[in-house]
Amino acid sequence: MNKGQFVDFITENNKEITKKEAENIIKIFTDSIEKALEQGETVNLIGFGSFGVRERAAREGRNPRTKEVIKIEACNTPFFKPGKSFKEKVNK
Repeated sequence: MNKGQFVDFITENNKEITKKEAENIIKIFTDSIEKALEQGETVNLIGFGSFGVRERAAREGRNPRTKEVIKIEACNTPFFKPGKSFKEKVNK
């Protein structure tokens, strides 16, 4: 399901919300999570899950075409960890 389909899904299941309102809600939600993660925060939504950032150490990799050893720089990677009740609903 892409963003447009998700907006349609929201409006079909919540008749009081317009498409424009659903788009704004999604944008505000995702922008707020991005800003919090940029500031080093973890976003915990009890029952749903946690969004956070993990540091990945620098490491050596290999170019699969040439087999040449390359250096992969350290970086931060965002993650999502689903909450217990969310996992239970998905696994029904």
